[in-house]
Amino acid sequence: MVLAHAHSPYAWQADVDTTVVIPALSLLYLFLVGRLGAPRWRIVCFAGSMALLAVAFWTPLHHLGLHYLLTAHLLQNVILAEWAPLLAVLGISPAMAAAAARFKGWRIAIHPAVALPVWLADYFAWHAPPIYDYALEHQSWLIHIEHACYFGTGLLVWWPLVHDVPRRLASGARAAYAFASFVLASPLGLLLALLPRPVYDYYVDAHPRIWGLSPLTDQEIAGVTMASEQAIVLFVVFLYWFRRFLAEEGL
Repeated sequence: MVLAHAHSPYAWQADVDTTVVIPALSLLYLFLVGRLGAPRWRIVCFAGSMALLAVAFWTPLHHLGLHYLLTAHLLQNVILAEWAPLLAVLGISPAMAAAAARFKGWRIAIHPAVALPVWLADYFAWHAPPIYDYALEHQSWLIHIEHACYFGTGLLVWWPLVHDVPRRLASGARAAYAFASFVLASPLGLLLALLPRPVYDYYVDAHPRIWGLSPLTDQEIAGVTMASEQAIVLFVVFLYWFRRFLAEEGL
């Protein structure tokens, strides 16, 4: 496998697919706003989601992640699987949520007992070394499926925490759901940080070595960064719903 590039490793590079997907999602959302309405703060949240996707795909982070640094790629994955989907779901108005809940398949997919296992399975499966390396070696198609899966399952996992349709979870149940997400997802980043050798051959062979980082150091930083990012977002959401639960119980 040859990873040498004639251009700088910091070069800006965007895929044709993402230059289409982000504007398409934005236009679809604007159409739904026109038909069903949305308060300004929700529109800002959705715009923030699209901005995060732009950072993930339209900045040097994308090129660094796909060719040189595991740390950059795991940051990209966290954006796709957690941050951007959360803002996108927050951007969905109650009227939009009610319209989506009319579809049986969607109602099943966003059930907490389905959404959380699917999100976790997607996260862990794509990060299995053989699959991860294979996706990076087939960037013309498979890496796009990987990224789409992150974003799609991210929408599923956040939905029960944000919306009351098709089912309204009690604040205590939402706090427990967020805590379970935190506890079950965090081992992936911690495992990468603690392993004694690099597990992704793709980055072992990467050249040049950005910032002089060895493959193992890159993996350790990537694992710690990923675990920290997940902990911050999921624990903040847990605290929000836990405080709501305590307030409702008069505690």
